[in-house]
Amino acid sequence: MTAPDGFAEFVTARYAALVRHGVLLTGDHGLGEDLTQDALVKTYRAWRRLYPDGAPEAYTRQVMTRAAWRAGRRLWRRERPTVSVPDTAGGDPYEGFDTAAAVLAALRGLPAQQRVVLVLRYWGGLSEREIAAELNCSVGTVKSRAGRGIAALRRPDGPLVSLLGAG
Repeated sequence: MTAPDGFAEFVTARYAALVRHGVLLTGDHGLGEDLTQDALVKTYRAWRRLYPDGAPEAYTRQVMTRAAWRAGRRLWRRERPTVSVPDTAGGDPYEGFDTAAAVLAALRGLPAQQRVVLVLRYWGGLSEREIAAELNCSVGTVKSRAGRGIAALRRPDGPLVSLLGAG
């Protein structure tokens, strides 16, 4: 079975950017790739509606964002990855950027819903109203999640201070 017209080209062109988005949403490279792949399956199913006149990347990002948001509502939390994994096959492509690694580690320490809101607000550039519409929640919820996330990152004993050595 072959992929529908344009789908393979879309995945080839946008996969790396979608994975970066997924990594920011989940705080983990492996989970970010899983999130991306799950979203691409849903995009594949909706491809006839999305191509050529739709917005497949916007659709895929929205699927990813909503899945990451829902993950934050679950009572069960996944295992937290360790700082270093012995005998890894390949390095993290973002590891060479110390600031990026520190920010990603700090985001990883936040609850999923705070992380999703901060990524959409500061990396995605969405307004509070746009985030609320995308996540199907109130603007007040967006504001409180963002405020709590920023407060956690700014704490004197918070993850950014300890990772950047400013504390």
